[in-house]
This record gives sequence, structure tokens and C-alpha cells, in this order.
Amino acid sequence: MRILVVEDDGPLATFVRKGLEAEHYAVDTASDGEQARSLAIESDYDLLILDLNLPKLGGIDVLRAVRAKKPSLPVLVLTARSRIEDRVQSLDSGADDCLIKPFSFTELSARVRALLRRGPRTVDTVLQVADLQLDRVERKVRRAGQTIELTSKEFALLEYLLRNAGRRVTRTMIVEHVWNLSFDTSTNMGAGR
Repeated sequence: MRILVVEDDGPLATFVRKGLEAEHYAVDTASDGEQARSLAIESDYDLLILDLNLPKLGGIDVLRAVRAKKPSLPVLVLTARSRIEDRVQSLDSGADDCLIKPFSFTELSARVRALLRRGPRTVDTVLQVADLQLDRVERKVRRAGQTIELTSKEFALLEYLLRNAGRRVTRTMIVEHVWNLSFDTSTNMGAGR
């Protein structure tokens, strides 16, 4: 599953990204509101973790823009604003959940799992082609009823291919989405060095 973390505090963004990647999520980060709005609207994410205090465009404005274009994208607001009014405004603007800083990563992780399990996107939590079934939340793969053990990268690759079943998938697309890297299409990845 792919998560966008929007946080202008660099060390905190790195901490959240590394923690989520350790739990086998693909994570992109954005450090300002304009970049966040573009990425969230133009790319395919399963969850948005959004700070409210952002340069260039505030978190509430990002939230409203994203909610208008992607009404089913789960959004977790992560904020230092502790007033009830700020949480109410976030929820009324389209957030699915709010977590106040400082926070426990264990709680953040549990809230991420909860958001990914519920709502209209639960239809997408199990991907199936013929007798191959991949549960995106439980991180399990079965074929003809038999469980298949996969590494994190193998799971991510299979998930990406199943999500794009019937579509043309290029090497560049796989590298960018599974390995989370920018890819120079002029290189030959298979060339020995």
C-alpha cells in the first residue's frame, strides 16, 4: 500500500517514513502544501497523512482540495494544534482521523491500519485474479487456497501488478511504484557491471 506523508518538519517526516517503510508500506513525502496537493490529486495513494501547519498552502486547504477530487481517500491529520476547534475543523473539512503531536508511532501505526481497513476502499483491500488472492491489509497471498510466503518487495511487486491487471505496465512504472525510485529510462537495468 502506498502512503503520502505531508510534513514540513524534515526529521519528523523521515521518522514517520522510515517507521512506515519498516512496516512494508511504500511512502512518499511532501514538505509543503502545494506539492502535497499535486501529489495527492495526481498520484494513486491508499492513505494521506497530513500536517496542518504547512508552507505555501495550509493543511486545511490541501485537505479540501484533495477531498473534492478524491472523496474516498483516507486522510489522517497529524498536527501540533491541540485545540478541539482545530480537530473539529479538520474532521469537518474531510479528515477521517486526527492525531496530536507528540504521538506514539505505535498509535500512528494502529490508526493507519484502522483507516486502511474501513470505508468504501475496503473493496480494494483484497485483490484477486483467477485463483491468486492478495490481502493488502493482512499482507497475505494465497493461490488455490495455499498460502504463499513473499518478501516485502515481492509482495509490493505482486500487489502493483494485480492493481494494474489488464493494463500495460512498464519497467519505469514498476521501479517508481515498487522501489519508490525515479528511473532513468535511458539506462539498461539488466546490464551487468
